[in-house]
Amino acid sequence: VQLQASGGGLVQAGGSLRLSCAASGRTFSMFTMGWFRQAPGKEREFVSAITWNGGNRYYADSVKGRFTISRDNAKNTMYLQMNSLKPEDSAVYSCAAAAYYCSGYGCYDVAEKYDYWGQGTQVTVSS
Repeated sequence: VQLQASGGGLVQAGGSLRLSCAASGRTFSMFTMGWFRQAPGKEREFVSAITWNGGNRYYADSVKGRFTISRDNAKNTMYLQMNSLKPEDSAVYSCAAAAYYCSGYGCYDVAEKYDYWGQGTQVTVSS
């Protein structure tokens, strides 16, 4: 499985961006998908995750109410709509896939639980 993240860029505080993660492979629909981010000098952190049919969606407290995760299994693509962006959201955002049902805390929020990773896309929010 190969993942390709896109959609990052430079935006002013309060603005919006939509990230996409396109996946190859026929089993995309079975994967739990997630977004993680890493800012310079900081550890990678969980942002959001979605189970195979979109039935469960999870968010870090820092983005809850501002970010929305979704997926289109017919297009093998996951999205992250980011609204009301803040300078502290600036980071490299990476998408990841777990080749199994990963729905509990301690799974979806843990980078080591994911099997496949895409390259990151830079998000920069200016104040």
